[in-house]
Amino acid sequence: MTQQDLRPERHPTPPDYTPRLRLKPKAPRTGYVDGAWWPWSDDLTSELPDLLAVLSVRLGPIERVMYNLGEWAIAPAKAVLGERVIRLDGYRRQPINTLEVLGANRGRIALLVVPPNTDPDQAHAIMMAAAAPQNDSTVDGLLLGP
Repeated sequence: MTQQDLRPERHPTPPDYTPRLRLKPKAPRTGYVDGAWWPWSDDLTSELPDLLAVLSVRLGPIERVMYNLGEWAIAPAKAVLGERVIRLDGYRRQPINTLEVLGANRGRIALLVVPPNTDPDQAHAIMMAAAAPQNDSTVDGLLLGP
């Protein structure tokens, strides 16, 4: 596979630069996920630049992203974000509707991925529940909603 440059050129207007993301506060880990992300599409390489820019504030330099192969359009094995090469590892056994982001300092963020075509009100409720500090629901439980 080829290496792809992940520069945030895909968004023509500033509001699109903010990923639809909610994270639990920095605290001892609870539950199956550390928050939720609602991507605009199933094109992982076009979605990652904005997401990783935000997550790097918490994790530092990003080293690796793990995702479920069946949920995303085909992505290269490596991508460039700024000056860093990031491994994009797709697995069939990666839990469905999740994405794991690993920092170079061994930090990790596990995200619930809300499918792009989800109703906006439902997506908002799922994201808020996943980011609640004491929420320990499973991925399936979160996607089924309150």
